[in-house]
Amino acid sequence: MSYLEPAPIKDKENPLESMMQRFDKAVSLLGISEEMYYILKVPRQQVIVGLPVTMDNGSLRVFEGYRVVHSNILGPSKGGIRFDPGVNLDEVRALAAWMTWKCAVVDIPYGGAKGGVACNPREMSAGEIERLVRAYTVSMLDVFGPDRDIPAPDMGTGPREMAWLMDEYSKAKGMTVNGVVTGKPLVLGGSLGRTEATGRGVTSAALAAMDKLRLNPYRATAAIQGFGNVGSYAAALMHERGVSVVAISDISGGYHNANGIDIEAAMKYRNAHEGTLEGFPNAEKITNEELLSLPVDVLVPAAKEDVITVDNAASIQAKLIVEGANGPTSASADDIINQKGIVVVPDILANAGGVTVSYFEWVQNRIGYKWTLDRINRRSDRAMKDAFDRVYAASQQYKVSMRIAAYIVAIRKVAETYKFRGGY
Repeated sequence: MSYLEPAPIKDKENPLESMMQRFDKAVSLLGISEEMYYILKVPRQQVIVGLPVTMDNGSLRVFEGYRVVHSNILGPSKGGIRFDPGVNLDEVRALAAWMTWKCAVVDIPYGGAKGGVACNPREMSAGEIERLVRAYTVSMLDVFGPDRDIPAPDMGTGPREMAWLMDEYSKAKGMTVNGVVTGKPLVLGGSLGRTEATGRGVTSAALAAMDKLRLNPYRATAAIQGFGNVGSYAAALMHERGVSVVAISDISGGYHNANGIDIEAAMKYRNAHEGTLEGFPNAEKITNEELLSLPVDVLVPAAKEDVITVDNAASIQAKLIVEGANGPTSASADDIINQKGIVVVPDILANAGGVTVSYFEWVQNRIGYKWTLDRINRRSDRAMKDAFDRVYAASQQYKVSMRIAAYIVAIRKVAETYKFRGGY
């Protein structure tokens, strides 16, 4: 197989293999040299550590931790830390590459990285998690840094864990270093607007695409799969902009009301019922699968990877898909979606609002000054709109889908920057 041939998908439902197939397609369209291909593909640094942690019962358990810096060509690397039993080096490596393209497509001066520890935080006490976070931080003191590599929360971690990480790093450096991590609590230098940032970015991308498709938000309908942090804020903000959200869902199933769902009421219901929509009134109960095929203008998959596959892509009736989740559409479904004329705003563009506001948090930490929520929202909306316009222009220039265009924009930016900086 030549380096420009699309990589075979070993597992057709593997979102990370899907990403590599799209990466290869974009590279072939750009006509990038074989040397540059490997510069863009091979991670710059891969760290594997053993983390001995004393458990509450007095036993010593060794966890395996990872940090992969995929690229620092555009600037310090950026990416979350995942605490999950399924974490492994291959997954972290691919997610680090994803971050490189996501930062490049929204024109943030960051490279891509990802970290993780193979553990189950749901079965660990707060004390055990804290000792694990601190052990991981100490093991990464030569990797992390506000000018080198900036972690953030991901699956299984949140502001609490980032506070512990910042504290442990600061102790080692003998001073408070807020800018070493983003996603922190507000009192430790976290940013206003960070919680809703990804959902807000999804809404900005959706509105920009609706404008191109000449869909009037006040006459449009939407279905949103997933009602966690991303999906619920996207639903609330789309509703605020006039879109009628007729279906939402979470792990308990889907809820459909052709006249529109009261999103504020749904969020209050979820918060009052242990984080689930189970039993939500004033809506017909449907399955998550049925939600995907509803006759709506906009479909937002914001739950998990690979929900749109070769098996159900033909049944989708939406005019526009805006990917709130990472990898919700398998590569095998791309051709079906494209043939149906459905416009897709891909994940590396649509859900980049989170990393955009993380960048704003880092900037505020570096200058020692807090921005207002209004300023953050305005700058975030502008960044997402500009990124959408760049990707749309590339899709027209190369006559490709928005997905491949997003990779083209990102890869071209990193490759051109590398050429100016030069190698050995």
